[in-house]
Amino acid sequence: MSIRTLIIDDEPLARRSVRRFLRNDPTIDVISECGDGQSAIDAIRSLRPDLIFLDVQMPEVDGFEVLRRVGLDRMPTVIFVTAYDRYALQAFDANAIDYLLKPFSHERFRRSLSRAKERIAAQLNPHETRRIVTVLEQMHTQSPYVERLPVAENGRITFVKTQEIDWIEAEGNYARLHTRSRDHTIRETLSSLQCKLNPRDFVRIHRSAIVNVHRIREIQPWFHGYHVVVLENGKELRLSRYQHEVADRLGLRSSTRLG
Repeated sequence: MSIRTLIIDDEPLARRSVRRFLRNDPTIDVISECGDGQSAIDAIRSLRPDLIFLDVQMPEVDGFEVLRRVGLDRMPTVIFVTAYDRYALQAFDANAIDYLLKPFSHERFRRSLSRAKERIAAQLNPHETRRIVTVLEQMHTQSPYVERLPVAENGRITFVKTQEIDWIEAEGNYARLHTRSRDHTIRETLSSLQCKLNPRDFVRIHRSAIVNVHRIREIQPWFHGYHVVVLENGKELRLSRYQHEVADRLGLRSSTRLG
């Protein structure tokens, strides 16, 4: 009997990697792929797969929300696909949770799939699934901000440390990460990134720009009461309606506050 499998990830390259590793396994039947959380919820409810590869971090509806909306009693066996940093992955290991850390190797994939097959054969009960989800939600609460962002380039997925980012520019439904060495484009909206980045380190200065506060060299007055943010590399960015928030974030006293 084949294992009906669903692949859920907002990155096409990540979905392709999972499918490629599953290609030569005669016990696996990939019944569908989903590129977002809402379609994943619909597919799980209608197709009733035995196994899903679930990306934890997706825009709008993430992996946690998929679990909550489907309901633990109706969830199949899950292999979580994640970009969590290593300190958080210790919680996965300690609780025997199947996960794949992007980018994953063929050997790591094989071990995770083998563990998932054992769980399917043992018919993991909802109480065990609930324990796993509780651990994941605790991790989500304790570590709400990302320290790395995945970037798909030339058929690979690499990671950019958030501390290396100077500023982020909106490009429609994409965003361009500007670092000291080079730029990277990712499929994320600026609003989505704003929720993921630690507000201690990043502040939105314009509807089209988020800045690493540690890269700000100075703020200069501009026309009509507006200001310009000057970064350490000399880049000038207009400070828009967020100027009072920026002043608060930078710890400016009322006597020197912008506006």
